Amino acid sequence: MRIIDIINDSRNPLFSFEILPPLKGNSIFRVYDIIEKLKRFDPKFVNITSHHSEYIYKPLPDGTHRRVSVVKRPGTVAIAAAIQNRYGLIPVPHIICKGFSREETEYALLDLNFLGITNLLVLRGDEKGADPMHGQGHSHQYATELQNQINLFNKGIGLDDMNIEGIETPFSYGMACYPEKHEEAPNMESDLYYLKKKVENGADYLITQMFFDNEKYFSFVERCRAEGITVPIIPGIKPISKKTQLTVLPKIFRTDIPEELASRIRESKSDSEVKEAGIEWGIRQCMELMEKGAPGIHFYTMSVSDSVSKIAEKLF
Repeated sequence: MRIIDIINDSRNPLFSFEILPPLKGNSIFRVYDIIEKLKRFDPKFVNITSHHSEYIYKPLPDGTHRRVSVVKRPGTVAIAAAIQNRYGLIPVPHIICKGFSREETEYALLDLNFLGITNLLVLRGDEKGADPMHGQGHSHQYATELQNQINLFNKGIGLDDMNIEGIETPFSYGMACYPEKHEEAPNMESDLYYLKKKVENGADYLITQMFFDNEKYFSFVERCRAEGITVPIIPGIKPISKKTQLTVLPKIFRTDIPEELASRIRESKSDSEVKEAGIEWGIRQCMELMEKGAPGIHFYTMSVSDSVSKIAEKLF
């Protein structure tokens, strides 16, 4: 079933969350532990992030270093299949541009098609840390280019005009949006222009980058509607759990932290106090979002699944 159909058919805001594949060599039971903790809230879908290869310099016995390319979190497609098989939940694997060639993308789409996994989140992906040589000249630069490959695949057209048989259920996909503007966009007007292109090209719904100030979300949705962007916009939420995040999150994700929350974090004497503050803020934030018409709440669970569980207890 398509995510957009689940959203449209639901009378109440949906609960969903995102997980990371385990680091190379770690057990998938780390993923299962998160799902076991959160499945009681009836998640309508589970996103699985995708990670490009990175280059590292490996020391050699002679004192020199050799550059090698590694994938630290492999298995997005396999984990999506495992979640579908083990829990009967709808998996939504991320498909990204950066660090993946067009051929690798096609192989992923073929595997997902064989597995009957037909919902995707389509993203450009984070360029930071990527091996600059991997897929060079053969990767998509923009998410709209990746959309085009997926749209053609849905029509049975592969790379080099190869005919692809057996597309019984075309891929349906959502995409990302940024209530506080993408870091590379020169202004919000430009950001909205390209966001509208994504929707016109086939994005069924949008999920926001994390934010902590609801007014940013409400203002963003209003501007989207004024631009003719009518698809559902699901807020993405990540509870703060550590004092260092007061500076780290604004730096990495370009998101503002309201002074009320920031002062509470500054005054906290330990990370356990910060975690409680993050849970309290998350409950207030999500309640307001749901009361004012958000189609659901999508949680980023990395290192905060306990906090997400406590917030969800109050909401779902």
